[in-house]
Amino acid sequence: MTGRDRVARTRAATAPTDQLSLRRTNLSRVLVHLRDHGPRPRATIATGTGLHKATVSSLVDELLTRRLVREIGLQRSGFAGRPGRVLALDGATVGALGVEINVDYLGVHGIDLAGRPVVERRTAFDAAGSGPDAAVDRLAGVIRGALRDMRRRDAPAAGVVVAVPGLIDVERGVVVLAPNLGWRHLPLADRLRAALPAHLPVEVDNDANLAALAEYTYGVAAGTDDLVYLTGEVGVGGGMIVGGRLLRGAEGFSGEVGHLPVDPAGRRCGCGRTGCWETKVGLAELVRLITPEQPHTHQVRDPEERLREISRRLEAGDPVAEAAVAQVGRWLGLGGAILVNLVNPRAIVLGGYFATLADRLLPTAQRELDRLAVAGPAARCRFVASNLGFTAAARGAAGVVVDRVLADPTTVGTAPATAARGTSAVPG
Repeated sequence: MTGRDRVARTRAATAPTDQLSLRRTNLSRVLVHLRDHGPRPRATIATGTGLHKATVSSLVDELLTRRLVREIGLQRSGFAGRPGRVLALDGATVGALGVEINVDYLGVHGIDLAGRPVVERRTAFDAAGSGPDAAVDRLAGVIRGALRDMRRRDAPAAGVVVAVPGLIDVERGVVVLAPNLGWRHLPLADRLRAALPAHLPVEVDNDANLAALAEYTYGVAAGTDDLVYLTGEVGVGGGMIVGGRLLRGAEGFSGEVGHLPVDPAGRRCGCGRTGCWETKVGLAELVRLITPEQPHTHQVRDPEERLREISRRLEAGDPVAEAAVAQVGRWLGLGGAILVNLVNPRAIVLGGYFATLADRLLPTAQRELDRLAVAGPAARCRFVASNLGFTAAARGAAGVVVDRVLADPTTVGTAPATAARGTSAVPG
């Protein structure tokens, strides 16, 4: 069962309490069915969703009015009877915008309802050095530019989700603590809502959690019900999918794996503590190891630029670079073993710079994991490199917006006058 199938089944199991919520549930059921199974006529939708044909006809009329589905032709079933009109998800008319702010860059990933890219860009930006006020202003400007681009492409965004590396109160949209950005108790969602078009839904979430959702839906480990995603940035975060669901914890603060204490005699971390895992495997540490002769701060200029430089040194056989990558690989395997002992994932997906240097990091990291995990190779957990690059968190953020629209199609478009009719449901 894929992640999407699991989400669809969970939605279908939720009992509506009134006619409006019942209709929203049924509209969602039809949309998700078309998203998962592709174009089909009304009769086939009725069979696949367990809804009455008359109900499906009414629901489709509303979805057509809201421009969420479209008719793409006729299809005959058998030799008798009239052909049915084939319906498809009209993904190009509604957009979803995911945004990431990190220590040294801003990224946006806008998609339409069908998941096709509409706008994507990443720009260098010293978010940590700018301070929260300037960073929020710049972030709002980037979002406004992306919204304009999406409108020009006829895919206006139905919402924005912002990925932040830190502890997030998702319900209130507050960044409780983002140590590498220097943010504490920042009401980011409210600040952005005040700077963006009125009534635009804005949410904030942890970057690693959103990246994990992207991996679970689109990535190399898609559909793997037990996986850990590791960001490979200046800081290191983790998103955990356990039993097919994102693990958030009691207060929503799970996944701060970069701050696992692994070396009491180690370096001071941006969080104020000593010997955190990210001080051993973060990109800032790798840069420090490779260029010990240069002065260093906790920040790193554009990560892709840095990685090109590191890759050149590795290709030239630079012994300092090779030793540094080997050291990071060993610490990566040690931390991975802790995660395997805790949650027993089937895969640990490496993102960011970890994925870029995967051919150098993975062999050492895998050996250390197999050696240090209590179950050893019997744990059957493998490191795998993400293919989503530095866009994973923004992709996951955009995916959350899409899921919101699919879960409640009444949030977009205009309902027809007859929308209240045909709300009967038959369990599927």
